[in-house]
Amino acid sequence: MVDIFEYPVLCNKCNKPMVNSLISKNGFNLRIKKCDKCSEILIHPEDRLEYENFMRLKKKEFEVKMRMVGNSYAVSIPREIVDFMKDQERMVNDMVRLSFEDFGKVSLMFNRSEDEADSRIVKAREVKIIKNNKPILHARQFSDSAHPERNRTQIIKKEKDEE
Repeated sequence: MVDIFEYPVLCNKCNKPMVNSLISKNGFNLRIKKCDKCSEILIHPEDRLEYENFMRLKKKEFEVKMRMVGNSYAVSIPREIVDFMKDQERMVNDMVRLSFEDFGKVSLMFNRSEDEADSRIVKAREVKIIKNNKPILHARQFSDSAHPERNRTQIIKKEKDEE
């Protein structure tokens, strides 16, 4: 199935082509289409839905039991949170990182190790090349380890090199 975001989209306000980009919101990288003329933004529907589910869960408070298991305490994690993380079956009996953040606050980190093949790294960077105090090239590079087909370089400005 082809993603509709892979096709050119015209802005509803100014009828100009929109460009692909990424924005980061609360640790989520959202794929967007942005109009350079009027700054209109369209967020990818899948990314928007995942972000809205995260925000709904983030606002919700859970009451869980703490039990004594051997010489340690155990706290149950609500299934709703584990389901959201999409790794329910794989997370059972997996190691997580636990840290004492502040007085009365404990943090659990479910991130898997970097050497696992299905971990995701999304990067965006700008590159500017200047020669003789004149800009020659200005580009943005985007890479997504989970979806390498989405890796791209967007040329913003390219000047003719006069020698």
